[in-house]
Amino acid sequence: MPLHRRGLSIYSSIIMEKTNALAALAALAQETRLDVYRLLVQAGPEGMAAGQIGERLGLASPTLSFHLNHLRHAGLVTFRRESRSLIYAAEYSTMNALLAYLTENCCGRATALCVTCPEADAQSAVSTQRRA
Repeated sequence: MPLHRRGLSIYSSIIMEKTNALAALAALAQETRLDVYRLLVQAGPEGMAAGQIGERLGLASPTLSFHLNHLRHAGLVTFRRESRSLIYAAEYSTMNALLAYLTENCCGRATALCVTCPEADAQSAVSTQRRA
């Protein structure tokens, strides 16, 4: 049984094993799940109610539930209950661990050749300037 199903978070660190990377990639290799995940990433850490996700993407509740469960079992999303609503959010630590796994040896470690997130680069530059 995968560690995330036992209540342990294997995604809290930057290290991701091949089997976990495969599970995440398999979950994202379906059009509807990819759309749901991208929407949740855009929604930010506060997440989005299941009903809102369904409305935005034109998905029926059973269909959405099916896809959210795939994403949840892959460790890509979490949920919490607020009153009568289920609020889903992207699990950013998993996303970052997956990206790190995929780019671990990118371009023969010539980091100048690798494309990264512009916002992260800007934050890194600001942090570096403050330390200097």
